[in-house]
Amino acid sequence: MSNGNGLNLHLESKRFAKFLVVGTIGAVVDFGTFNLLTAVLHLPPVSSSVASFLAAVTSNFLFNRYWTYPDSRSKPVWRQVIQFTTVNIVGLAIRTPLFAALIPVWRGVLERGRWALPFSSEQLSRNLALGCAVLVVLVWNFVANRFWTYNDVQ
Repeated sequence: MSNGNGLNLHLESKRFAKFLVVGTIGAVVDFGTFNLLTAVLHLPPVSSSVASFLAAVTSNFLFNRYWTYPDSRSKPVWRQVIQFTTVNIVGLAIRTPLFAALIPVWRGVLERGRWALPFSSEQLSRNLALGCAVLVVLVWNFVANRFWTYNDVQ
């Protein structure tokens, strides 16, 4: 089934589902690295967010290249790495200020709520801010990578 501009909607839906699985794995890498750096090593949250983002980008590129888009082989791998990294750097530029802006918002929500939480409101607010920023960047990453990095697939 095509949408009129040559895209097979069934195939694109399958790719998007795979992209979401890869993104979920990337989120585990991202959140795990972030929490290790902030909660265990006590590094600053914004720089920890950048480091965790880069770890997730590496994981995501490998899974997307070999699983989501295995039919994308007309471009050299180095070119796809550069394109994928460029898309993700733009994503990082979207994510970082959004993440930094949302931490105090979530902290305020959590502190006003007076919930009995198993985590500190500071750490939870950082994770909620990171989650929101990840969701926003997910849309950008899929669209930009599908139509630029992996535009050689049918």
